[in-house]
Amino acid sequence: METIKRQNIKVIKNIDELFTLIDISLNRNISFHHHLRNGDYVLNHVLSKYKKENIKGINLFPSAIFPSYNMILELIKNDQINDITTNYINGPTAEYITKHGLPGKLKMQTHGGRARSIIEGKNKIDIAFIAAPYVNKFGDAVGYLGKNKCGSLGYCIPDSIYAKIKVLVTDNLVDNLIENPEINGENIDYILLIDEIGDTMGIVSGTTEITKNPIGVKIAKNTSLLLKELGLIKDNFSFQSGAGGVSLRVTKDLKDIMIKENIKASFFSGGITGYHVEMLEEGLVEKLYDVQCFDLEAIESLSRNEFHIPISASEYANPANENQVIKDLDIVILGATEIDYDFNVNVTTDSHQTLIGGSGGHSDTATEAKVSVIVSPLMRGRIPVIKERVTTITTLGKNIDCLVTERGIAINPLRKDLIKKLKDTKLKVYSINELANIAYNFTNIPKDIIKHDKIIGEVEDRTYKIIDNIYQK
Repeated sequence: METIKRQNIKVIKNIDELFTLIDISLNRNISFHHHLRNGDYVLNHVLSKYKKENIKGINLFPSAIFPSYNMILELIKNDQINDITTNYINGPTAEYITKHGLPGKLKMQTHGGRARSIIEGKNKIDIAFIAAPYVNKFGDAVGYLGKNKCGSLGYCIPDSIYAKIKVLVTDNLVDNLIENPEINGENIDYILLIDEIGDTMGIVSGTTEITKNPIGVKIAKNTSLLLKELGLIKDNFSFQSGAGGVSLRVTKDLKDIMIKENIKASFFSGGITGYHVEMLEEGLVEKLYDVQCFDLEAIESLSRNEFHIPISASEYANPANENQVIKDLDIVILGATEIDYDFNVNVTTDSHQTLIGGSGGHSDTATEAKVSVIVSPLMRGRIPVIKERVTTITTLGKNIDCLVTERGIAINPLRKDLIKKLKDTKLKVYSINELANIAYNFTNIPKDIIKHDKIIGEVEDRTYKIIDNIYQK
């Protein structure tokens, strides 16, 4: 068979040289990914050049914004950023935008919605700066090798194909071929070689430990019992849970049931942790579909486990992709900052309207999974999780099926099939209003926050529909 000769990609060793080749004043729509999370150095490194050159009218498309991304805030204060489109925002930049807004607009998308928008040309990206921990001279790259490996590169794969100019930023350039690259060098224009793209240890931002808190343990137990009574824990079921302590405790409880009843799952999806890897290696699940690694154990697993499979955000959750993984998802476990009487969920702002997060895959998975379960304490401090109307809608109530708390369970009235299955249950099942009243006995009914008239952002569903506005605090 004839071997196709491939060309080396131009390697540039400092950012000043790169910008003699790219006119950044004409290419102001720029994207980054967040797989290195709080350990990422690339975004700050690149944006420092934009600050130095005083480039105005920048539109940012980062897949997420973490507290360490301080250059974004500096450019906002320097009146250089116009719009920001992202899936998640937390930290000082989020707090500043909450109080002051942007000259343009903040748009909050979902992971699947972002991939769709890039592919369909609604998010028009001029330059994608892609942190890549292991790159060869042909521009092929993977995220699970190299000194600063971050695991799956799922969120930046659409950028690597559809941006006008694609720049791989790496600290580890090799000569050898890369088998099954996540990023195909045929799409890449430049390789920027720098000293450090980040610190792998910064990936573990937040807990990836199974909760031992009695309330969390009770919530997890209620959840696993609910799933069992609904007949969802059976051979070949599929499942997704996050990296939070309660979600991982639910996963552990499911594991115990699976071992006891000799049940094997078909796949786990989404953000993957060492706990999911452990279940793969113990033969309890056939495959892990990984769009993002949440800890170092998950990163290491990608290079040794054949059935731990990195996937792109489009493969994961693009609603226009007929083969999206989550379309076959049976159960998803999700969190909530707030939930209301109509089962709308907020994970974008806190109860005082401060930006603290965003959908990520929340709305995507809730929409597609056969059963979506919100796990949450009924109260946090003196604040009830249930409100008459959430401060900001992240995920529409029609896509949320169950709320599980330490004091009881509520089923969305739209899911008459689930309610019917639980007609003889010994679990404490209430209407969501009844659960709210249990909380209000301790907290009183929370007062509505008076919203300012100024809209600083919008929440876009994966369908492109604007489902809520974000208001200045």
